[in-house]
Amino acid sequence: MNEPNLPEFEAEQKNLRLATRVPLIVEKIPIEDGQKTFFGYAKNISRGGLFIATVKPRELGEEFTIELTLPVKPKHVIRCRCEVLWKRHYQKKHPHEPGMGMRFLDLADADGDKIDAWVEDQVKEPSE
Repeated sequence: MNEPNLPEFEAEQKNLRLATRVPLIVEKIPIEDGQKTFFGYAKNISRGGLFIATVKPRELGEEFTIELTLPVKPKHVIRCRCEVLWKRHYQKKHPHEPGMGMRFLDLADADGDKIDAWVEDQVKEPSE
């Protein structure tokens, strides 16, 4: 059921999330489409995909290769194909950032396991 005051795409997005997501600020995420490299900022990530904050989101259904580095030791680079599932354009005084929600299409199991482990580590309560 949709929540009141939530745009339809945000309500659908909330209902589709099956995995825990945590913030991941990545300064640069190269997205290659054969001609251009796009740099955006990842705001959250899960095994299923991520949100990239950008004022120029790609088109719905567009697929491309993305590469990002998980902040673990040693560094772990993830490279896979993604698909744009939803986008949010800039709106003055809107509480949410513009950007696009993407799902991973061919994420290697080992990369998914690394993401799961990192996300789990981020949501753990700090030891007392």
